[in-house]
Amino acid sequence: MKDKDESIQMVHSSNPEIYSASNLNYLDTDSIRPILRPRNPLAHKGNFGHCLILAASTGKTGAAALCANSAVRSGSGLVTVAIPSSLNSIMEIKTTEAMTLPLDDAGLGYITEAAYRQIDAALHNKDCLAIGPGVGRHPETTVVVRQLVETADIPLVIDADGLNALAVDTSILLRKQSANVILTPHPGEMARLTGSAVPDDDCGRIAIAKDFAEKYGIYLVLKGARTVVATPDGTSCINTSGNPGMASGGMGDVLTGVITSLLGQGYNAYD
Repeated sequence: MKDKDESIQMVHSSNPEIYSASNLNYLDTDSIRPILRPRNPLAHKGNFGHCLILAASTGKTGAAALCANSAVRSGSGLVTVAIPSSLNSIMEIKTTEAMTLPLDDAGLGYITEAAYRQIDAALHNKDCLAIGPGVGRHPETTVVVRQLVETADIPLVIDADGLNALAVDTSILLRKQSANVILTPHPGEMARLTGSAVPDDDCGRIAIAKDFAEKYGIYLVLKGARTVVATPDGTSCINTSGNPGMASGGMGDVLTGVITSLLGQGYNAYD
């Protein structure tokens, strides 16, 4: 592993001007290690949160499985994945530790408006809600996603087609009830959220992430080689880890599961 100075130099070799950026933090092993919490030897599953993941549509059950299984592997006490009922049989095979919540879908294979009440009722004993992996872009699904963003008061992680639902009108983020909302867009999704292309240079990526996070009071994880993290108070971070082997479909679903798990365990949104 490269030492901290080498990692920072590698990240910024083409953009030395952002060394001077205000409120910019550099994330490496040394900065992350103190955040991790040792577990009490007497702990039980009730100590580590129960996450609900709203995911899947026909052809995209893999995204739901990757997200749910990564939440389990990241230490959640309990994980429930809410999916269209017609997809439940395949999800029961793809997941073992994670439970499923079949949502009424009339055999359509996507999340319908009729499912909102089921999802809302399921939130009462959950510690975090993830929305998006594989849910698709059907108009009814978009309606449900937007309702949940506006009404859910537990920590939220929004990814994939959950982000595309927000892009219809991002002002809904200003009406959110949750104090801890994390968005995890890749550059294409970020472009749809902002209505403009994401710059390739690090300075531009940091600026667009900071502006969006501050404007909407959310935590933003702008994915890519050198992921940018931005917070509502204007703080921003550069993640110096990762490698090109991560450039593969499904990595974002895994990331959503990891973040959801940690929020459910009680980590704060910035950490």
